[in-house]
Amino acid sequence: MSFSRRNFLIATGVAAASTSVLTACGGGGSSSKDSAPSVGKTKTTKIDVGTKADSTGPAPEVEGAVKGGTLWSLDQQDMDHLDPAQIYSSTESAITVPILRGLTGYKIDDKGGAILVGDLATDAGTMKDGGKTWSFTLKDGLKWEDGADITMDDVRHTFERLFASFITQGPRYVQNFLVGGKGYKGPYDGKHLKSIEISGNTVTFHLNQARGDFNFTLAMRGYALVPKKHDTKEKYDKRPMACGPYMIGDRKIGKSLTYVRNPHWDPKTDSMRNAYPDKYIFQFGFQPVASTDRFIADRGNDQYAMTIFNEVAAERTAQVLTNAKLKERVVTAVDPVTYYWAINTTRIKDVKVRQAINYAWPSQELQTIRGGRATSEIATTILSPATPGYQDFDLYGKTKKPGGDPAKAKALLKEAGKLGQKLVLAYQQSDNSVKQAVQIKNSLEAAGFKVVNKQVDKTTFYTQISHLDNGYDMFAAGWSPDWPAGYSVFFPCWDGSQVMEGGTNWSQLNNTSVNKAIDAASKITDPEKANKAWGDIDRQIMELAACVPDYHSIRNWMHGSKVGHVVYDSANTCVALCKMYAMK
Repeated sequence: MSFSRRNFLIATGVAAASTSVLTACGGGGSSSKDSAPSVGKTKTTKIDVGTKADSTGPAPEVEGAVKGGTLWSLDQQDMDHLDPAQIYSSTESAITVPILRGLTGYKIDDKGGAILVGDLATDAGTMKDGGKTWSFTLKDGLKWEDGADITMDDVRHTFERLFASFITQGPRYVQNFLVGGKGYKGPYDGKHLKSIEISGNTVTFHLNQARGDFNFTLAMRGYALVPKKHDTKEKYDKRPMACGPYMIGDRKIGKSLTYVRNPHWDPKTDSMRNAYPDKYIFQFGFQPVASTDRFIADRGNDQYAMTIFNEVAAERTAQVLTNAKLKERVVTAVDPVTYYWAINTTRIKDVKVRQAINYAWPSQELQTIRGGRATSEIATTILSPATPGYQDFDLYGKTKKPGGDPAKAKALLKEAGKLGQKLVLAYQQSDNSVKQAVQIKNSLEAAGFKVVNKQVDKTTFYTQISHLDNGYDMFAAGWSPDWPAGYSVFFPCWDGSQVMEGGTNWSQLNNTSVNKAIDAASKITDPEKANKAWGDIDRQIMELAACVPDYHSIRNWMHGSKVGHVVYDSANTCVALCKMYAMK
């Protein structure tokens, strides 16, 4: 969110021994001396499943890194969720890497590239029955922040609590995959799910479908472990227990979040995380212009500052990226996310009206407001150009008329008998979003719509738009694959079964043909055929005009001059928190 998800990409959800990940200029992110990367020309690199040795800690040391000190962040908003089961945004996933651990995860190298490894598990899992059975064995010596052992009861409880009624956000893959999951209400009445089998230090999952990528699925932060003894249900969302190198030391909701060292974390059990700073202090309430100006000034504690969410402000992009000294402190990376405006198909039912919105869209003007081509490329499809399965098509003429075609849009509205159609648009509260919303309103009204803009608090934005009856006709969203599978783009966002309270099918599209196509594509084992199927589904959804593809993101994160080893984390589409250090 950005609902930007992870950027791992694969053609099929059935076989996933390795996959591809987007990189800029051939690495995990472009260096500060590189020119802005092109989304369309982005290369792919192979992402492998690591070995047991790769999963064995400690993590390789970062050359020149030193321990001690404090790192700060300058960001816009606090996290809406910290309970792993409720986490589904890239920002929440990234910020919790230092405190939360799951059975599997991504090991980041010095350039930001990644391999899948066992995190709490000894390796990345053992698959049987063609992908319907998966087993994972816990490492020895794992402890929670209070010194208690991580147990198999904790593992079972983590996955069973996903079915509880208070879990209204977060990914739903495991709930859909586990045998017997339908109708299960969670562990709080003492009932266990038989498809989660415990034997010694090994957990075995029995799935109702072949999932060769289930080990990638479990690398999502939404499946990080929760201690059974300290599960406070709804309250856990505010203060989770840590088993990573850091734990929450202090939290002032809406203002700051502080991590301190977890004395019971053993680096020998962790091949993924380094722990150089003594403390992280994440500060909230900074608009991008304010944070960028502080990075530019580079004074006091801001010399030790970085950002999880805030990119270089659009108003400062040219100043920063054309200044060699400032650009040295910028990490640039292509994010495979497609940001789009979901159209609520239960409210805007006429496809001609939805098509008219697409024709009227002011893509070029919005790109300029965002900071120009250095920050984004105009999107015409749901899949990113670098994603396997991408097909190059432009159904609504954005390439020829990037500023929109109001005459064509108005003609469609007139044909549908909907001139003056009211649209309620929701967007996240920020200075730049306000500018974009004004431009969208002006362009749509020039095409014959009547537009009402509504600002929504950033912290709770995705929770609010996930309500079925949210009162909005359109809202800004974004998505990149949750793990290496085309399935993880189209199933959660476009399959009719995912139209639910708290779900991520924000357009509430429930089209029989689309549903059948997604189901069929998920069963294809041949990569080339699967790629074509996912691309065909992209076109199918765009013919229904269920959304307006807006842009593909090029990220520019700035940091202070005394933050060492700031690299792109291609697993979490963010800077790698557990690789950086405070310089002496």
